[in-house]
Amino acid sequence: MTTYTTIQGDTWDLIAFVQYGDELQMHWLIEANPLQRETVIFPSGVVLTIPTLVTTSRAPLPPWITNG
Repeated sequence: MTTYTTIQGDTWDLIAFVQYGDELQMHWLIEANPLQRETVIFPSGVVLTIPTLVTTSRAPLPPWITNG
């Protein structure tokens, strides 16, 4: 887990995009920072916890795709 200090105008989806490369992961940020749950647009200087996402491997591809 790391932290991120907001700048004026940050939003949950923007922070998720910057930290994870995917704005749809913002729910992890909100869950890790319950005191800020109601915040829509952040002021500068709010320190947020950035959880490390656990990635799961996808199911292997079928043989007709992997064998060309």
